[in-house]
Amino acid sequence: MTPALADQLDLGSGQGLTEQVLRQKLRDGQVALHGADYVFYFSEAAKRVLLEEAPVHTLRQLTAADEAVFAEFQMAASEQDLDDAYVELDHWLVFGAFEGERLVCAASMYPWEGQKLADMGVLTLASSRGKGHASRVVRAISRHACGLGYQPQYRCQVDNQVSAALAKAAGLSQFGTWEVISPDSAESL
Repeated sequence: MTPALADQLDLGSGQGLTEQVLRQKLRDGQVALHGADYVFYFSEAAKRVLLEEAPVHTLRQLTAADEAVFAEFQMAASEQDLDDAYVELDHWLVFGAFEGERLVCAASMYPWEGQKLADMGVLTLASSRGKGHASRVVRAISRHACGLGYQPQYRCQVDNQVSAALAKAAGLSQFGTWEVISPDSAESL
């Protein structure tokens, strides 16, 4: 929350401010929150294990030279999956899993401005789910980001149990639950 919004909502010093009071002030100020997300990270112990893993031959970093294979991958995914995952070839880091020559799972990361955190999205084509591709891709891209000095972060909506299960299968631990101001509310402030 910005200081300007805190002033607008008359939050004062915040002393004695409970979650219930804050939520009421947000409602009174017509500030909507985006649905809550789980936030996952690699513990130091899990990160050490991750960094010692050998690369998997069916996974690799994707580059601009993979534009055609990535476009084919996107065409095979549903619009909803593409929107939910937010995996893009022009992101900071992109890794993919292949079945033969076909890209079946991709993850991309983008670093937070001024931070050593890298947020990720992952998408597996429906026909290739349940084979461990996503878990391996999340680990590969995370290993690479860690090697560059970044802390990988995985977020998913709290009602997306499949995504939460993927995070755990990939070796991530839940850090907490995060709610942010809805972009629609932020534009009107």
